[in-house]
Amino acid sequence: MLNASKLTQRARKMRELRMGLRAHRLDGLQFRRQEPCGPYIADFLCHAARLVVEVDGATHSTDAELARDARRDAWFADQGFAVLRASNDEVSHEFEGVMETIWMRASERLAPSPALPRFAGEGADSTG
Repeated sequence: MLNASKLTQRARKMRELRMGLRAHRLDGLQFRRQEPCGPYIADFLCHAARLVVEVDGATHSTDAELARDARRDAWFADQGFAVLRASNDEVSHEFEGVMETIWMRASERLAPSPALPRFAGEGADSTG
């Protein structure tokens, strides 16, 4: 069981994460907190990047909970979203790294896909 001091620290880090993601502070992206999405509620959701950020506590460690998370992640994937999971400990102890990982994943999902290479003669006029 966590003592009050540890709970307060975690709450502060979660607030810090929420502040870092709100009001377009992460490269102008809008993240919504506790966003309903189908049968689930995403901790943080960015529609533009089709990215869900989940912050998991210690309760995400049993086989049943991991299976439930896998079903949830599969549902989001079927809807075109990627799910990025961070633990409470990562948010508490590696905050900057978590923010950078979120930014990198969002940037990857926003980047235009590279054009396929054209082959000689492709699209050439057949009357030549």
